[in-house]
Amino acid sequence: MTPMIEQLRRTPEGYFNIRFGKPEYTDWLDESLSWKQTCYIGDWSFLWERRFRGPDAARLLADISVNSFENYAIGRAKHLIHTDSQGKVIHEGVLSKLGEEEYMLFGRGGFWADYHLHHGNYDVESGEEDWFNFQVSGPQAIHVVEKAAGVGMRDIKFMHFGVVKIAGHDVWALRQGMAGEIGYELQGPRAHGQAVYDAILEAGRDFGIRKLGARVATVNHLEACFPTIVSDYLPAIFEPELDQYRQAFETAMPAFASTFNVAGSFEGKSVSDYYRSPVELGWSKVIKFDHDFIGRAALEEEVANPRRTIRTLVWNAEDVADVYKSLFRSGEPYPIMELPRDQRGFMWADQVCKNGDLIGVATSRGYSYHFREMISLATIDIEHAEIGTPVTVIWGKPDGPQKEIRATIAPAPYKKDNRRLDVGLL
Repeated sequence: MTPMIEQLRRTPEGYFNIRFGKPEYTDWLDESLSWKQTCYIGDWSFLWERRFRGPDAARLLADISVNSFENYAIGRAKHLIHTDSQGKVIHEGVLSKLGEEEYMLFGRGGFWADYHLHHGNYDVESGEEDWFNFQVSGPQAIHVVEKAAGVGMRDIKFMHFGVVKIAGHDVWALRQGMAGEIGYELQGPRAHGQAVYDAILEAGRDFGIRKLGARVATVNHLEACFPTIVSDYLPAIFEPELDQYRQAFETAMPAFASTFNVAGSFEGKSVSDYYRSPVELGWSKVIKFDHDFIGRAALEEEVANPRRTIRTLVWNAEDVADVYKSLFRSGEPYPIMELPRDQRGFMWADQVCKNGDLIGVATSRGYSYHFREMISLATIDIEHAEIGTPVTVIWGKPDGPQKEIRATIAPAPYKKDNRRLDVGLL
């Protein structure tokens, strides 16, 4: 085990759920049904926002992103992905085009863009913003947001945004859907956040809205297959050539957001074994080779010859139950499966085997109350990724008791993707 891996396997300080507010509001079982039956409001205001303005803004962002910037219209958003020279994901986030030469980037990618701005030749100004970012998602989301805004919003297409007034304040309403359902991200200056939040809750009272607590906040990412930094991959920033960037990044970020830890039965030989490419994470459609960008050559080869893909694993209920039963037997128990998901900020990576051979890595293990199943995401070798294939997940520490858990390969996303439903019909 390399010194870097030893460092990453240390128990992290702090908890992931400090980002999302209270652990629970009603209870996590009730809240986990909200995005299938009614809707929720969740607080993603911990995301970082950076605004880029100037004649070279598009060129700067294109140089460091796999995405195309051709025909990128004002009022549209896109999932922006940044990779290293080997085509592994460094950061990703959501970019909104506010004007001809003006963009707002949500997520850690703003630090990567700013780093290249200050180490390159670009006529661009950048500035950090302090915005609230509320997700309202679920079948009733359109009705709640329209009631709060007092205007119709059926003309806002998927991954487009418009400006509406809520509680007397201008709010950027981006139609997105991180729960795999109709959803809106409501964004604006943090000073107006509480008033907007309260107005959404009031508007949602008759539609069964729930506040989304930290315990269940990322179960929707698991059901809808939205791989997440730390939970499903480590950012590719631990290579020597990126030491300068990593030091600047870790200095700029609060401690809870710059802590990276791994756990589980999978033992990488190097930290790069915990990196993932956009291809492996199911984001191939986003990659466009109409421009030069960091990692292009590596991704051209991988897109043509993919080696791994992302799937859902459905874990055997009897085997999972035995993990909990071990708490009531003598001897050392198996590591506990926290419900519904681990809250400690690990990338919990477990071996996925077929006939004793390693064929993939399981991540994001969590319990879906909607499906009444323990599921996970997994990056699986292409030749073993057929839906319905039985596999074995090794649960436990490398140096502790381990449980072989039967699992079955299933589609990802596991839950039907309803993000693009025609809201004009609702």
